[in-house]
Amino acid sequence: MTITQTFNLSGTALPINPTAMLDEICEHFLEHSEVERDGDVALLKSDTGLARIRAESGKLKIEISSPTEQALQHSRNIIAEHLFYFAGDDAFDLTWSNPAPPARLPDLHEVTVVSAENITPSMRRVKFACDDISSFINGEMHVRLLVPPKSKPLAWPTLAADGRIDWPKGEDEILVRVYTIRAVDIERRELWIDFLQHAGDGVETPGADFARDAKSGDRVALLGPGGGGLPVASSILLAGDETAIPAIARIAAEVPAGTRLQAIIEVRDETEEQALPSAGSLDIRWLHRSSYPTEAGGMLAKATKEAIACLDEGSFVWVACEKDEVRDVRKFLKQRGHDRKSMYVAWYWEKHPDRPRA
Repeated sequence: MTITQTFNLSGTALPINPTAMLDEICEHFLEHSEVERDGDVALLKSDTGLARIRAESGKLKIEISSPTEQALQHSRNIIAEHLFYFAGDDAFDLTWSNPAPPARLPDLHEVTVVSAENITPSMRRVKFACDDISSFINGEMHVRLLVPPKSKPLAWPTLAADGRIDWPKGEDEILVRVYTIRAVDIERRELWIDFLQHAGDGVETPGADFARDAKSGDRVALLGPGGGGLPVASSILLAGDETAIPAIARIAAEVPAGTRLQAIIEVRDETEEQALPSAGSLDIRWLHRSSYPTEAGGMLAKATKEAIACLDEGSFVWVACEKDEVRDVRKFLKQRGHDRKSMYVAWYWEKHPDRPRA
C-alpha cells in the first residue's frame, strides 16, 4: 500500500495498562488494517493513512500520517473511539497535539425510510432513500445507524476535542447501532439494511425494534461507510451466522463472474435460509442450530476449519460470527500460515452465559 503522507498528528493516551491496550489494538485492528507489531510498537496501515502506536513510560504515544485532512480526522476518530472502548470503565485520558475541530461529521448521510418488509421470520429489510449514494458503491460495507428521538428537532453528532464523536445528550440522545449495507440500488438511489429480529432471547433490541416499527418517511442518518470491504480473489470462502448474512449476501451479489464461492452459514432452521444471487459459482452449506445435539457448541467454527483445510492456495477466507468462534478460526488460520492479506475474520457479537442462542 503506497500512500503519500502530508497531514500529521500526534497524541498521548494514559491507560491503566499500556501494553495490554496495545495487545487489544493489534488484535482488533487486524479486521480493518494491515498490522505490524514489533515489541512495544504497533504500525497500522489503511487507506486513510498510517498510525504508529508505541507503549512507553506508562503511556501510549500515537503518531498519525494521512494523505488528506479529512482522512487524518477519520483516522483520529477511529483510534480515539476504539481506545476509549478498550478502556471500558477504567480511568483513561487522551490528548492530541491539535484538538479536533468542532464540526459536523463529514461521513454523515441523512436518509429517509422508503419501506420495510420481512424477508424471513427473523430478518427484516428496511430500504432508505439517500441523495448521494456514491460513497456506498464498491466500497466498505458497514455503517452506524443513527435514530433520533421521535417528535424532536434533528440533532446530529459532531467531533469532540479528544477525537471521539460528541453525541447529543439528554432529550436529544439518539440510538446508535452498527449494520451492514445489504445492497445499493443505484438507479433508485436506495440503500438496503437487513435487521436480525432477536425474538425471545431476553435482551433489549432497540435496533431490531426500529426496523419493526419503521414507517415510510421516517428520517434517520447513516455514519460511514467503514470496515469490511469486498474481498477480491478468484476463490472465496464465506462463513458466518445470521449476523453475517447481509455481508455474505452482498459479497456474493457483487463478485465478478467466474469467482468461485463457498459459503457456510449457521441459522436457527430452514425457514431462515435465503436465496443468495451471484454472478459467481456459489456452493452454500446451511447449518441448522435446531438440529444440533444438546449442549453442542462451536459447530460453525468446526465446519469452517474443515473447509479451510481443503482450500486451494491463494483463496480468500471471510469469517464473521460470535467472538469465541472467531478466535478459534483465527488461531487455526495462523497455525496454517494463511496470508493475512487474504482473510477477513471479525466477531460480530459476543455470547452471554445467561442468554443461550435461539
